[in-house]
Amino acid sequence: MRLYKYQGAGNDFIIGDNRKGDISLTTDRIVALCDRRYGIGADGLMLLGEGGAGCDFSMDYYNSDGSGGMMCGNGGRCIVAFADFLGYRSYRFTAADGLHTAEILEREGKCDTVKLRMKDVDEYRLIDREDLHGVFMDTGTRHLVVPVHGIADYDVFNMGRCLRYMPEFGPVGVNVNFTERDGDTLRVRTYEKGVENETFACGTGITASAIASWILEGDGVRHVNVHVPVRALRDSLAVDFVPGDSVFTDVCLTGPATYVAEIII
Repeated sequence: MRLYKYQGAGNDFIIGDNRKGDISLTTDRIVALCDRRYGIGADGLMLLGEGGAGCDFSMDYYNSDGSGGMMCGNGGRCIVAFADFLGYRSYRFTAADGLHTAEILEREGKCDTVKLRMKDVDEYRLIDREDLHGVFMDTGTRHLVVPVHGIADYDVFNMGRCLRYMPEFGPVGVNVNFTERDGDTLRVRTYEKGVENETFACGTGITASAIASWILEGDGVRHVNVHVPVRALRDSLAVDFVPGDSVFTDVCLTGPATYVAEIII
């Protein structure tokens, strides 16, 4: 079996070309492949499949614990870069949360800069109580966004694990993003369920964090494009969106997608 390793802002993935439908992986096999000591090692695994109904291809995403059924923003950019490697020149694909389109803005060596259109966000919930202040929303995956002070030294692992398992977010759980404003840039660190640890970046979490920052800090101006520069642990990304009366549209995540290696097992 031929697999490929990509990373998007340090969020790394194993990708397989499954257009022929000949890759069938059990949960245990996905867990083994993603294991960083005994496998290839990755935050998640994706399969690129045949497109249909006007789509170029499909994206099936699995966390490193084998769970699926959600969108991954960094993974979406990486699978677009992989599709480009396979010879695709248009990038319209289906994922667990619906239809996505993308464009490659720049190619530099093994790294592509990909602008990925995310789902519209039409529901969010403010949480403002003594023990928790933040925003909950679904950007293809369920996210809680919590503003903090001193994010560089913040205990993301323990605080993220605590909030991830709060009963009100059960039984599915929630990804937890901690944010802090640094001038015009929004700094984001994320604890991801399914990985059960902090990852170097989370695309859907960065998207949720940018929209949450507008909800919590915005001037209320709607129907204009909002551009939010974001800094993950090591890489810079950007989120664009248009706030409407009851929905955020034209949501796009832009960032790197880098080829790492080809693996034959």
